[in-house]
Amino acid sequence: MAKPPVFNGEVEKVKGFIMAYRLYLRIRMRGTIVEEQIQLVLSYVQGRLADVWKENILENLEMGEAKFGSVGEFLLELKKKFRGGDEESVKVAELRRVEQGGRTMEEFVQKF
Repeated sequence: MAKPPVFNGEVEKVKGFIMAYRLYLRIRMRGTIVEEQIQLVLSYVQGRLADVWKENILENLEMGEAKFGSVGEFLLELKKKFRGGDEESVKVAELRRVEQGGRTMEEFVQKF
């Protein structure tokens, strides 16, 4: 079985991403702990809006503020965030993509 695709936060791709990972996890990772399954999924969440969300989830997991009883709960959280999204996270992600003089907003702010 081929590995599922990378997810970059595009709303129209979230459903296919989640379905591909549900199948992949059931076939390849049956019997592994939830945390390992979540880490695998997060390794394929890359780029654009998804990076901001992934960073927040990783920080919350490390601090013990986010707990998922199953990988299904985690995938539901991912679906909620990218099927309409939380307005504040979307706005922050959009600001991070803004460019000024060929530099991203973060690069621009760090210079000053």
